[in-house]
Amino acid sequence: MMIPILMYHQIAAMPPKGTPYRGLSVPPEKFRAQMRWLKRLGYQGLSMRDLEPYLRGEKRGRVVGITFDDGYTNVLENALPVLQECGFTSTTYFVAGHAPGHNYWDQEKGVPRSELMSISQIELWRDGGQEIGSHALDHVHLAQLPIEQAEHQIKESKRILEALYQVPVTAFCYPYGDCNEAVFALTHKAGYTNATTIERGLVLPTDDLYRLPRVTIAGSLDLFSFFMKVLTKKEHRHRLKKQANDGVY
Repeated sequence: MMIPILMYHQIAAMPPKGTPYRGLSVPPEKFRAQMRWLKRLGYQGLSMRDLEPYLRGEKRGRVVGITFDDGYTNVLENALPVLQECGFTSTTYFVAGHAPGHNYWDQEKGVPRSELMSISQIELWRDGGQEIGSHALDHVHLAQLPIEQAEHQIKESKRILEALYQVPVTAFCYPYGDCNEAVFALTHKAGYTNATTIERGLVLPTDDLYRLPRVTIAGSLDLFSFFMKVLTKKEHRHRLKKQANDGVY
């Protein structure tokens, strides 16, 4: 069984054409339609915590993982009501050292400023039945750091989030998708039980839970294209082709 894990960032109106990373904003009306149609088709949207038994092969069903990177306020405002309406859970990966804060890591690229959830807003996210995951302490390139600094980013972010919100934090997401064998090992050592990348593809039963691929949901996708990516093998074929080119198979 192949399982899609959806990767979102912001649920907000797309910025003007020409804006860097414009596609990382999904308009609220598109997100609402995507979730409602998944539900109508019999799919259950799940957080990484709830998805894990399916990833381990302990459960079977029509499921998709739903993840949000960075922890934007507009996710709380525009995604949470829809998720609750559909009875879905999801995971937001928070930049643990920056609540409240903004997407400072994108500023030099010309990406518009967008606010991150505050501590009280993250509590609303938690109390709304959604999962708190870690996106490191400072949204850094983990594989480019000295090993001690990478370990601090991974381990300390978990400690801070658990202390603030009084919930287990078991889901991790590598900022920028920047990871390697040493980073995978540090994530396992820190006590996370799963971690996602930005590698495109559906999850296979044989996949390592610390290097899970995802399906990027861009703001420009129409509903047909969304389902082609999520519910067919199109995204998986792309992954196999890339692995073949990289000499994995």
